[in-house]
Amino acid sequence: MSKVEAIEQQIEKLSPNELAAFRRWYAAFDAEAWDRQFESDVKAGKLDALAEKALRAHTSGQSKPL
Repeated sequence: MSKVEAIEQQIEKLSPNELAAFRRWYAAFDAEAWDRQFESDVKAGKLDALAEKALRAHTSGQSKPL
């Protein structure tokens, strides 16, 4: 059995209150991991091309005010 399968089995055994607490913890954990990855991608320049494309589209009048 893989670690993921073992974790899945443990999650299935949680009470409703424990499951709610796990969801809150996991949402915060996942958001933090996403933020770290995003920051890493920004520092590495992986989003530069997208930013440049968006700026060109805006400058040429292809964007709309929100």
